[in-house]
Order: sequence, then structure tokens, then C-alpha cells
Amino acid sequence: MAAGKAAGRRDAVAGIVEDWARERPDLDTAPLEVLARLHRSFLHYSARMQGPIERHGLSVAGFDVLTALRRAGAPYRLTAGQLADSGLVSSAGVTLRIDRLEKDGLLVRERDAEDRRIVYSRLTDAGLATVDEVFAEHLDNERRMLGGLSPAERRQLARLLSKLERSLLDAEVPEGAADT
Repeated sequence: MAAGKAAGRRDAVAGIVEDWARERPDLDTAPLEVLARLHRSFLHYSARMQGPIERHGLSVAGFDVLTALRRAGAPYRLTAGQLADSGLVSSAGVTLRIDRLEKDGLLVRERDAEDRRIVYSRLTDAGLATVDEVFAEHLDNERRMLGGLSPAERRQLARLLSKLERSLLDAEVPEGAADT
């Protein structure tokens, strides 16, 4: 039913493309067909993803730290640098996130027994229980969001998005090229 409701709505991107075709018929607006829809989809996803995580007293950034630690496997610990390299957490805010999660009792900092300069963040029992509960809810929420797609369509979309990500990375402007 939800998919039928969505299908009946006016496609905002189609309207934008039509407007540009009328105003600037000399421009090829084909990239909007994909990238504007991707952007709008991300905004909807982000809004629907944040609420359930925040209801547990977490920020999305804090949740990313907890999931990175959980994915690391027992003993569920990483250095700040490893957290930054995990792909979802930027290095700029790692320390602030760790501070907040430590204050909330979800992780502790531990010095390496061999090299005291190395500091790990490790999930506490409460942190492990929290991330396991919230992540299961997160996946249920994502499953609902993808409810309008068949399993085959989900797999196809995942493949295409992976290909799109590679295309976006390949299209990065080399340093200094924009200056010419």
C-alpha cells in the first residue's frame, strides 16, 4: 500500500527537470535524474534514521562510534585513529564523541599494556547491550524504508550505488586542477 501511495505523488525531481528544460533547454539536466533523487532520498533517510537513534539518548555520530567498536569484535576496542579510519567517523569529532560516550558509561578508555602512549576506547557491558539493541532496531527501520523494493531490486540498487560511489570517487578533481 505504501508503495502505491508513493507512486501517486508528484515526483519533485521530474518537476525540477521540466522547469529547467523550459527555462534552459540548452542544458542537459540528465545528471539531476540520478543525483537530485539520491540527495532527496538521503535527506528522507537521514530524517527517518535519526529519531529512533536519538530516542536511545544517542547522536548519530555517537552511534557510529559504538557500531565501529562493535564491528571490531571482542574485546570491542579501537584507538581514536582506528575509529576515524573506520569510514563513518571523522577524525575531527572523535574525541568529543568518545568523551560523551564515556560520560554516559557506554565505553571506557584504556591504555595499552605494552605502550602506554596508545589509548583504546572499549565498549562497556552497557555499551555492548545498547549498541546491540539500537542496531537491531536500526536495521528494522531500514528494512521498513526499503519496503517498496523487492529483494532483487534492493540487490540491483546496491550494485548500482556501489558503481556510483566508484564513479564519484573517480571524478574527483585532482589537486590544483581547479586552479587552472
